[in-house]
Amino acid sequence: MGEGSIVVGDSVAPAPWPRRALGGLLGVLTAPPAALYLVLAGALLGPLLPWPGIGPRARAALQGGAVRLAAVERARRAVWFGDRFPVHYRAEDRELLRYLARRTGVGLVAGLVLGLIGFGAVLVVLLAAGALRGTLSVADLFGQVLLGGVLLFLAVQGLASLADLDARLARDCFGPSEAELLRHRIAELADSRAAVLHAVDAERRRIERDLHDGVQQRLVALRLLLGRARRGGDPQRTDELLRQAHREAAEVLTELREVAWRVFPSALDTLGLDEALAGLAERCPIPLQVHCPREAGTLPQPVLTAAYFVVSECVTNAAKHSAANTLEVVVERDGAKLTVRVEDNGRGGADPAGGGLSGLRGRVAALDGTLHVHSPAGGPTVVTAELPCG
Repeated sequence: MGEGSIVVGDSVAPAPWPRRALGGLLGVLTAPPAALYLVLAGALLGPLLPWPGIGPRARAALQGGAVRLAAVERARRAVWFGDRFPVHYRAEDRELLRYLARRTGVGLVAGLVLGLIGFGAVLVVLLAAGALRGTLSVADLFGQVLLGGVLLFLAVQGLASLADLDARLARDCFGPSEAELLRHRIAELADSRAAVLHAVDAERRRIERDLHDGVQQRLVALRLLLGRARRGGDPQRTDELLRQAHREAAEVLTELREVAWRVFPSALDTLGLDEALAGLAERCPIPLQVHCPREAGTLPQPVLTAAYFVVSECVTNAAKHSAANTLEVVVERDGAKLTVRVEDNGRGGADPAGGGLSGLRGRVAALDGTLHVHSPAGGPTVVTAELPCG
């Protein structure tokens, strides 16, 4: 099954009932050829299946016919019922045979019920003719009408149940069942939770490394400068050391501010996503163009945070590894979806499974979003995140 959301075999909008009725009638007509194929192919090819030499070819021939017949049934459901099934989902060959056998049985039973309804219609005509000729008493006529009405009700209910069974069989064969969807969803949630925990731990380690290797080392240097200035006896030398300490303190503040921005940008809460990205562009060593609508700031806070960190991580990676000289960020909102697109003109070759991008994928997946990375050798690198806003 493909990445991202899965569409099961249900109609987006229910088709009109005359169209569904015609689709059901076509299902009745396709059942006898399918039953004939299963009987003849099973009788001719079944005995050959255990043979070592010819068995695989006989199995391939049997499965090939089943695949074509199942494709006819899938097209019937799509055209006449408006069903949509997962594009990349492919049932196993044995499951196709099982579906075809059960679907054929449903079609044949539905044909039998329709035949009984037609036979009942003929009896109604004969009953009406007898009533007009006066050969039936009122009691007999009432009894026949009552019995016929009950049988017609049961036949219609049977057809409705067979139609539901036909739809359920198609869903089970051409798309994931409800149980499979539930298992898939549970696996997605477990993976996204593990990815988020991993990303949080990685971010903590990076903050600790920035504080230890950057801010802490500068504070040590500042302490040494102040100590030398306090012990110095030359006023001119002391003045020079104090100027160095002042510059070092300014650099410490700048680096501490950078670390704080990487932890969480306060502008995101006070000024909105557009201003937070503008601040990121000012600190970026590569020319960065940002296109972000101001109304994006009305989005839920988790969405804004994820969008900001997608851009921040991509900009950081581009500055460190891509050798790019231009960066472009485009943020667009389309209904209930926010799309964040980051493109650089660097050398490409970004690894989607790398630590930074995998952490972003976990952060985005935690919001039921998707992250796509397109980075061929030679560039450009395009990272696109789609975040639900609802």
